[in-house]
Amino acid sequence: MSSAKIIDIRPEDRFRLDDSFVSAYAAQKPDFGPLGEVTYCRTYSRQKPDESYEQWHETIRRVVEGVYTYQKWHCKRLGLPWKDAKAQRSAQEMYGLFFGMKSLPPGRGLWMCGSDYVEQRGSASLVNCSYCTTARIDEDFAGPFTFLMDMSMSGVGVGGDTNGAGKVFIQAPTMGSDVHYVEDTREAWVEVVRRFLDSYVGKADFPICVDYSRIRPAGAPIRGFGGVSSGPAPLMKLIEGIEETLTPLIGKPITSTAIVDLFNKIGVCVVSGNVRRSAEVMLGDADDPEFLSIKDPEKFPDELQGWRWASNNSLIARVGMDYSKAAELTAKNGEPGYFWLDNARTHRRFADKPDDSDSAASGANPCLEVQLESFELCNLGELFPSRHETLDEFKRTIKFAYLYCKTITLVPTHNEHTNAVVMRNRRIGLSMSGIQDAIAKLGRREFLRWCDEGYKYLQRLDQIYSDWLCVPRSKRMTSVKPSGSVSLLPGVSPGIHYPHSKYYFRTIRIAKTSRLLPPLRDAGYRIEQDVCDASSMVVYFPIKEKLFKRSKADVSIWEQVANAAALNRFWADNMVSITVTFKPEEETQIQPVLEAFEDQLKSVSFLPLSDHGYAQAPYQTITEEEYEAAIAELKSVDFDVVEHEVTDSFCDGDRCAVS
Repeated sequence: MSSAKIIDIRPEDRFRLDDSFVSAYAAQKPDFGPLGEVTYCRTYSRQKPDESYEQWHETIRRVVEGVYTYQKWHCKRLGLPWKDAKAQRSAQEMYGLFFGMKSLPPGRGLWMCGSDYVEQRGSASLVNCSYCTTARIDEDFAGPFTFLMDMSMSGVGVGGDTNGAGKVFIQAPTMGSDVHYVEDTREAWVEVVRRFLDSYVGKADFPICVDYSRIRPAGAPIRGFGGVSSGPAPLMKLIEGIEETLTPLIGKPITSTAIVDLFNKIGVCVVSGNVRRSAEVMLGDADDPEFLSIKDPEKFPDELQGWRWASNNSLIARVGMDYSKAAELTAKNGEPGYFWLDNARTHRRFADKPDDSDSAASGANPCLEVQLESFELCNLGELFPSRHETLDEFKRTIKFAYLYCKTITLVPTHNEHTNAVVMRNRRIGLSMSGIQDAIAKLGRREFLRWCDEGYKYLQRLDQIYSDWLCVPRSKRMTSVKPSGSVSLLPGVSPGIHYPHSKYYFRTIRIAKTSRLLPPLRDAGYRIEQDVCDASSMVVYFPIKEKLFKRSKADVSIWEQVANAAALNRFWADNMVSITVTFKPEEETQIQPVLEAFEDQLKSVSFLPLSDHGYAQAPYQTITEEEYEAAIAELKSVDFDVVEHEVTDSFCDGDRCAVS
């Protein structure tokens, strides 16, 4: 691995907020939601040089100073105008909005923005999602699979497809004469996987053996990105898995099943040992029966348990297609989901005239909130409209959420193919969470007016700031992502989804060795041994939804899909990620829903709504009396003793997680 930095910032080009400004926030208590502070301490607080851990005001300082340092570096490098006093005023306003959680960067931004790692390794560590097609595997067979592995090991969610099925014939590998030594780096893991893949198409040979001894042992700390090593075992299993998948195909064309299996086995390798999270979506042809059946638990129970769980699978749907077979499978297993690629290519918002400005997009990210070109990455940010009182206030927040996202596109990644697409498209994704909270607070019509006016304002902002930075205008700028831990920080409902109920226990699994447990126990939280994992404990957090009107059990699939259509019409020029929950009696309505809304959607997924009845479920409905009794037992938590536990939070949504 080269020691050269991807962005080399001179000391005089670093931006710093005024100390007196930040010190005024140090004594302020952040307005966290019920799970906000524990989520922050567990996930986003970085260790400082003195080995203590950041407080909220310090994390926001690191993030904001990172944003304006990247801007200043860009301007100075290109000889563009830069005014320190103006930047200071702007940065202070961004700081106040982020500190008050009117808007936030994605989890990856909270964890990495402003860190040395970004300067050393580039912006992939800040980016949520990506996509790579297999359509050109006849030119570079290993390319899509090694891109998946590289980006997944950087914590980026990756979408793939089966477009390469039938395009190459698998060959018997030839034996080389060398020992392949695997160094203890991400690049070295990717390199050995590339060699084995390419050996099956005549572009490489097998080594005599692979030496894994230079990989640090399982449990050893990973400096830089954070976390602990999984040891060499997952990589060894992946190499075996590649051989198991491709050897039976020698002399035959590669199949859509083999493509999915390779993607999935790489995903399993990345997340093995629970030391890193990642995400995958596999997109397949609606007319491919092989793809439709690949996750059938009756036909492939061992494969599903072994590795095919590692991706969410969606059809590339077409307006006017026959949904009957796919809808039956969706009702049975919750998959496939649906992605209307043509709609995504030709429509910004559905309120606007169609155009072909995104015609090169060919896939999507794992949570299906952003359509992407091959090798493209997208960074997202979150707005919380329910934490605003006026449209003007909301617009002001939009400006600084936009500035964060646009700035991240200035920082190159370590992948030249990705840089070529990102720098041309400048695609970003301003998302919203707490949408149902905002509708409850403002009313549906007023909220949608905020969306429409906010989007139009955003177009003007992009013209102004793209001109200043001398970069192209962003091809697309808005989306709705499912959200996860970031929405827990301010305590709003995730993305477009309805809350579980007005009162409920939210269970969180925490390692027995975590320093979070003693302060939570001292504060009176209910803590139990995890019945599924001897190394973890389960903590129960009593939750009351402040802006509650209806739960996900109270809303039909028709209304949920209508909500997605409305956000596609008035806000998202990328896509709206929604997982529509359906009751048993609504299974037969999936097909008519798809037919009714196919020309108003870009993506949709479904999930059966049921009381699963298993122990220690993540959401457990309780009564008002049970809630009041639970909170009566609680005291304040002393989080000063807590250290960061590490997660690589990619798309930041439980539905699209591989973990």
